[in-house]
Amino acid sequence: MYPDLFHIGSIPIKSYGVLLAGSFFLGVMYVYWQSKKLRKRFEPLLMLAYIMIFGGVIGARLTYVLLHTEEFTGHWIDTINPFQTGTFGIAGLNLYGGVLLGMIGALLFCLWRRLPILDVFDIFAPTIGIGLAITRVGCFLNGCCFGTPTSLPWGVTFPPGSIPYFVFGSQPIHPAQLYSSLYGLVLFIGLHYLLHHRKFVGQVTAVLLMSEAVCRYALEYVRYYEPDMYITVFGMHPTFNMLIAIVLFLTGGTLYLLRRRSRRDLALG
Repeated sequence: MYPDLFHIGSIPIKSYGVLLAGSFFLGVMYVYWQSKKLRKRFEPLLMLAYIMIFGGVIGARLTYVLLHTEEFTGHWIDTINPFQTGTFGIAGLNLYGGVLLGMIGALLFCLWRRLPILDVFDIFAPTIGIGLAITRVGCFLNGCCFGTPTSLPWGVTFPPGSIPYFVFGSQPIHPAQLYSSLYGLVLFIGLHYLLHHRKFVGQVTAVLLMSEAVCRYALEYVRYYEPDMYITVFGMHPTFNMLIAIVLFLTGGTLYLLRRRSRRDLALG
């Protein structure tokens, strides 16, 4: 665990924030490189990247706040205040909330600029893997998004004073953050290959939705959540993210089948 990379005066610069910014930069650079290879115009893709980045951060923060309102009751300014308890940064983001708002913003921009939506989404799809691979390492260094107890030899412990230690003490727990980072790397490699070998436009996006859904659903079994993150459905007790993963898988599967049948080629002019 190494939450602070360095200090500027008395203000610590957080590992997670630096890695998050790094993932944004590499994501934009990836889109730039692919626009050249695929002979696409980069200008609208760059604007779209900004929309997805800012929309993603806002959506991730908003969703976290909505799911953890008890943390902010009586001091709502902390939902947007980056200066808290002598540190700089905003702790608490929800991945799916960020992806949802980012995709809504991207969809509206594509409609406004009359861009082929699925062709654009295919190009951006591998960047989700980049984001997961890098930012989940930040989660590990920060001590958030941690796992549940395990007897496996690669179980990890966190130091006193950290949230994982407060919850589980010195018990070894799953390095759930590193699991996410690993599958993010595999996801990026797979989607990058598929982007250059796709059989139809929308294939990369559909595979992203299904792959992310399966991996995230499986990860939920070894990741720790507060009790209020579980809900009751037909006698079962899934997390909110499990339900979202099911929706993502069904959406991706439906998109894959529909696009495979039509096989219409779209190009970004």
